[in-house]
Amino acid sequence: MRRNGFSPVEELARARDDQGVVQVTTPFGQTGYLVCRFEDVRQVLGDPARFSNARARTKSPLTSGLSEEEAARMRAGGLLGYDPPEHSRLRRMLTPEFTVRRMRRLQPRIVEIVDAALDDLERAGRPADLVSNFALPVPSLVICELLGVPYADRDEFQERSARLLDISLPMEQRMAAQRENREYMATLVARARAEPGEDILGMLIREHGDDLSTDELVGIAALLLIAGHETTSNMLGLGTLALLQNPDQLAMVRDDPQRVGPAVEELLRWLSIVHSVAPRSTTTEVEIAGHSIPADSLVMLSIPVANRDGAFIDDPDELDITRGAGGHLAFGHGVHHCLGAPLARMEMQVAFPALLRRFPGLALANPGEQADFRVFNAVYGLRSLHVTW
Repeated sequence: MRRNGFSPVEELARARDDQGVVQVTTPFGQTGYLVCRFEDVRQVLGDPARFSNARARTKSPLTSGLSEEEAARMRAGGLLGYDPPEHSRLRRMLTPEFTVRRMRRLQPRIVEIVDAALDDLERAGRPADLVSNFALPVPSLVICELLGVPYADRDEFQERSARLLDISLPMEQRMAAQRENREYMATLVARARAEPGEDILGMLIREHGDDLSTDELVGIAALLLIAGHETTSNMLGLGTLALLQNPDQLAMVRDDPQRVGPAVEELLRWLSIVHSVAPRSTTTEVEIAGHSIPADSLVMLSIPVANRDGAFIDDPDELDITRGAGGHLAFGHGVHHCLGAPLARMEMQVAFPALLRRFPGLALANPGEQADFRVFNAVYGLRSLHVTW
């Protein structure tokens, strides 16, 4: 899913406005249908009976060439590859750990983590890389504490995550990263089974240990670890750049606490860092935007162009934090709506204003320099962002 800076490329916007659905070939050589309009994407996400995650996962290039036994083990616990009722069973066990109420109890600890990261950023001196000194450490430490992952291992799991999500790498390297990630999580699951702590893994083992296989626990933990730091860290980096380029809106986020929540929602909509949620496979012939799509077809969803659909919101290409942009699809929709959305919102609502208040003179260190976007990655963001203050 190509981008032009913050925006989807014009070709995708035209596809949304003209056809609504276009036939495409994926980087892995698969033929599928790309759905681009807001209401159509929402319809697909809300209809797991006709648009199956489980069917699509059996065609995943990440498990091609594996024996059926190994493929099943690699897929175990991956909520994005299940349909109800299997998906419902796993999600029901996890939901209590990600409620808004639970996230509010976590807020004081998130504030401590953010403040410590800001201290480290200041100690790094000017100019400093905001990504490596702030945007990555904050969500990494939060998800490490939630999962019981040693924070000392963060460089290793961040490097594995980067390989797994880098769609420019050969499939063999991405599969190797997936195997390494699961092997690492298997050691943590074994440790948690022996001595369950107060983290999510410990809770799952104490309360659902007889209902979850080791492979399922490994898959759940691996997914939460990657999703918990990759998405929020890229929102923090990319969102800061967007605000720096819109100083009036940056000032509102810095100075008015009432603006912070709506600002986070608008940044989520406008940036839409997840290019496409997990692909679906049709279980029957369907019609979308007047296009007939055969049964057993791969269906992909363009979240960035859907969130910039003029039928969903006025002036969709403008960043306007005053409107809040409720109802966007940045966290998905339906049964697969992002489980960690309350946590991601909490982290951003704490981190953005804290950063801007600590460094009221925050600015790009090299204003004329081209931003270092992560172009070939499943999660859009910045490799680095050098700032001064």
